[in-house]
Amino acid sequence: MPLDFSFSADSLTHFGWLVLYWALPVVFAITLHEVAHGAMAGFLGDDTARKAHRLSLNPLRHIDPLGSVLVPLILLVLGDFVFGWARPVPVDHRVFDKFPQKMLMVVAAGPLANFMMSLLWALVMLAGYRWMDVLPGVGAAMIYMGAAGIFINSAVMMLNLLPLPPLDGGRMLCMVLPGRYQKIFARIEPWGLFVMVVLILTGLAAALIWPMMVANIALVTWLVDTPFGLFIQAMKALLGQADLVMP
Repeated sequence: MPLDFSFSADSLTHFGWLVLYWALPVVFAITLHEVAHGAMAGFLGDDTARKAHRLSLNPLRHIDPLGSVLVPLILLVLGDFVFGWARPVPVDHRVFDKFPQKMLMVVAAGPLANFMMSLLWALVMLAGYRWMDVLPGVGAAMIYMGAAGIFINSAVMMLNLLPLPPLDGGRMLCMVLPGRYQKIFARIEPWGLFVMVVLILTGLAAALIWPMMVANIALVTWLVDTPFGLFIQAMKALLGQADLVMP
């Protein structure tokens, strides 16, 4: 069932709905990614994050002034690809020194949380699609927010899986390397964020993660039977390439 993307609201109202559709998925994608690290650590015996009050859905507890505000704003001005980070959830590595596989599980919990959220947003999108005939305004809002949720969680997950410390993918790779190579690879970490910014500004970051994002989006929409074409149609509206339906 195609959506009618026409609307007659003023531009301010249009912008407000656009912000609303993106805001909730972005907040959940970043917040629950960090909470997942701490929750897995707690499950495996380290309650550092709980004592630091970081197992919270309050995004203010996870905001990093540099990584959550300043760097994304600068990149937004300089290019099309925006990157940022939240305050890392504290983990006592000594608890896992003799159990490196547990530390691997703690690191992997963040990207896994984003994958699970992309599945849940695909279900939201499917529910909205099925409600279009009965509650078209609510259905359209659910489709847009679901599409934004799938997109942002796929982006956060795949970006974090890049094999570059201090990203999750870099940490996981470092853990599975033989001992001497771990130390060599770990030396990259102080330069990791600088390298990431260079990759973004040169367009290489988008080129690397975009195919992985498309694969994840295709997978989650297929798993919950959400029409992939509906996702594409909704994203065009969210990115300003088509008109946005107003609830």
